[in-house]
Amino acid sequence: MKLFFPKGEHAAVDVTDGALVIGSSPACQVVLNVEGVAPRHCEITAQGERVNVAPLALSAPTLLNGKAITAATEIKGGDLLMLAGVACRAVASERKAAGPAPAASRAADESGATRVRMALPKIVLRGVSGATFGKVFPVHGSMLVGRASDCDICIASEEISRHHARLQLVPDGVMVEDMGSANGTYVNDQRVAGPTLLKAGGELRMDVVRFQLIAPGKESESAPKNAAASASTAKGSSAAIWIVAGVIALAALAFAAWKAQLF
Repeated sequence: MKLFFPKGEHAAVDVTDGALVIGSSPACQVVLNVEGVAPRHCEITAQGERVNVAPLALSAPTLLNGKAITAATEIKGGDLLMLAGVACRAVASERKAAGPAPAASRAADESGATRVRMALPKIVLRGVSGATFGKVFPVHGSMLVGRASDCDICIASEEISRHHARLQLVPDGVMVEDMGSANGTYVNDQRVAGPTLLKAGGELRMDVVRFQLIAPGKESESAPKNAAASASTAKGSSAAIWIVAGVIALAALAFAAWKAQLF
């Protein structure tokens, strides 16, 4: 997890196993020289994937998502801490890539058995800007998109609401529904006011984060049709050129005959 200070009171802080104290005292790991921040304001502790925040000063409240806390409380990705007017956003770090395959899996691979390839997803979202640029997300069933760690598609961006939008896979594409987000959800640059259909090739936008909906295989199916159409157009153009050339030639011969009669 990382702690971000949107207004720049402190650089981003990586939260690792152990404890760190936030306050105005130079002895703190995170020093905030801001009026109202207590010398030892609160303590962040991390163990594995669990991160807690505990208040240390009774006279200087610590707010978590707008509510004052009085004891150690778990922080999740997307949560907002307020320390005497200083905003601190918790953002979940990307999970590390999986380690080497277990010995049992390696043994199965070496046994000579045929590995069954996973089926290609019917619909995927491809990130084309923002925090998801270059990433691909298969769409299946009903999915929640937002900043919170419990979302199916988690986007670590301050402009994205905790629960921003819901996607529902339907036969014609994906049904998009805004979940009351602050910055809105857009399908092909039209703000979503109710369930809106997003078809293959269309664009889904959430503030500066944009996706393109792709149906793998449909592009290859349409390619021969486009090629045939192009070939047909080319043949038509070639025939038209030959007709025009023939008319010009006949006109030239007629003019030559008329000129010969005059002289």
